[in-house]
Amino acid sequence: MSKVGLHGKSFIPMLSSYACAIPGIMATRTIESPKDRLVTILIAPLMSCSARLPVYTLLIAACIPDRKVAGFIGLPGLTLLSMYLLGTVVAFIMAWVFKKTLLKGDTPMLILELPPYRRPLLLQVLRHMWERSKLFLRRAGTVIFGISIILWFLSTYPKSAEIREQFASQRTAVEEAGEITDEGELDAATVERLSELEKEESSAMLAHSFSGRLGHLIEPVFAPLGFDWKISIGVIASFAAREVFVSTMSTIYSMEGVEEEEGGENRLADRLLQETRPDGARLYTPLLAITLMVFYVFALQCVSTVAVVRRETNGWKWPVFQFAYMFILAWVLAFITWQGGRWLGWG
Repeated sequence: MSKVGLHGKSFIPMLSSYACAIPGIMATRTIESPKDRLVTILIAPLMSCSARLPVYTLLIAACIPDRKVAGFIGLPGLTLLSMYLLGTVVAFIMAWVFKKTLLKGDTPMLILELPPYRRPLLLQVLRHMWERSKLFLRRAGTVIFGISIILWFLSTYPKSAEIREQFASQRTAVEEAGEITDEGELDAATVERLSELEKEESSAMLAHSFSGRLGHLIEPVFAPLGFDWKISIGVIASFAAREVFVSTMSTIYSMEGVEEEEGGENRLADRLLQETRPDGARLYTPLLAITLMVFYVFALQCVSTVAVVRRETNGWKWPVFQFAYMFILAWVLAFITWQGGRWLGWG
């Protein structure tokens, strides 16, 4: 820790951030120096938290071939491990940069004082848990709730009567053409088709929503990374939580509620492999998957973390700075990954 200017007490917050950045950031309260504490807060979200795992596993299952490296190391597992190592290494680099520039200060001594340990009293523990939970819900919870409502609104409105009428007529035609079983219900094939139409309607509504329009609007920002407008919508929606990217992709590709098929292959992963670019080239390649995972390693796609940083720093200055620097870092490194891979002929 001292080699990159971090306090020894930064270890536990960073370790906790592998599960979730929120407890990791709250654990920085044990660091006495305000600058050391702030540096730890700024780099804690770079640890790959559990919310990133659904994104990693989907992209690895869809795009990374099941091969062996050096004869015994699985390429999917190596890819997953690389994402964790990448975030950790860059976190140490950014800590060194912050300590040398923005938050200059002396390197703290590597001393950790152990407090006297006593048996906790259950009543005091419960009271402390209640007070801290109430404080979190009142301060951070209000911000999370407000931003979540905004994201829901952007993904739901405006409604399209034309799309609704179009799919209503299609459902009516399917129901009229369907057969009635002895139990007086529609046959299985008709029910399945109606379910598919419902999913297609959800996908069309999402594309028509403010989020869908915003996806088209910001597509030029992500185009240099190889992302299309659909992936851009996923990036926007996942600001609520990173794992929302998977459910958003399911909605866009009309695959809500998919379950793993026999053999462990995910239907959504199979659907991604069928997606093509306007020129007919395959969209979800190993290079695109790695580029997208690199972006999610560094981008601060988590409204809860932003709210907690705002509470811990008593203002919006550092949360905004943190979101901006992590987005720029994510974009630049994803750009290098995508363009570098294409230059090497991996596209």
